[in-house]
Amino acid sequence: MALKVELRPHERIIVGNCVITNTDQRARLLIDGDNVPILRERDILTPETADTPAKLVYLAVQLMYISPDPQTQHGTYFNLVRDIVTAVPSSWPIIEGINNNILNGDLYRALKDARKLIAYEEKLRDQYAAAHPKAEADKADVSSAA
Repeated sequence: MALKVELRPHERIIVGNCVITNTDQRARLLIDGDNVPILRERDILTPETADTPAKLVYLAVQLMYISPDPQTQHGTYFNLVRDIVTAVPSSWPIIEGINNNILNGDLYRALKDARKLIAYEEKLRDQYAAAHPKAEADKADVSSAA
């Protein structure tokens, strides 16, 4: 069964190892193939936008997903995961899901679980900001002075 993808004007998508950029009109694509990595622009992180530990994990999984040899990213991924679990042990259930999907070869599902890790990280940051408003205000003062 073909995957139906509708692209907005100028939207990009990765199909396999190709980046496809739409023209100035909406387009509908039917993509048929087995185990072809497909990522919409909104789901792509770059090294510049991967600015938190959870986003770095997502980036490592993303690189596994689009790579012809996913194992080249395993070392980076497992180092990042070890650091996160050490700092935030409560993240283990999410990371365990990502690990299981990687080990089973379901990298698309691993990406979806990595999104859950990003959401969990944001939740923890929001909770910290709510509990420590002075620390967040000081952080804002330092960044505006720079």
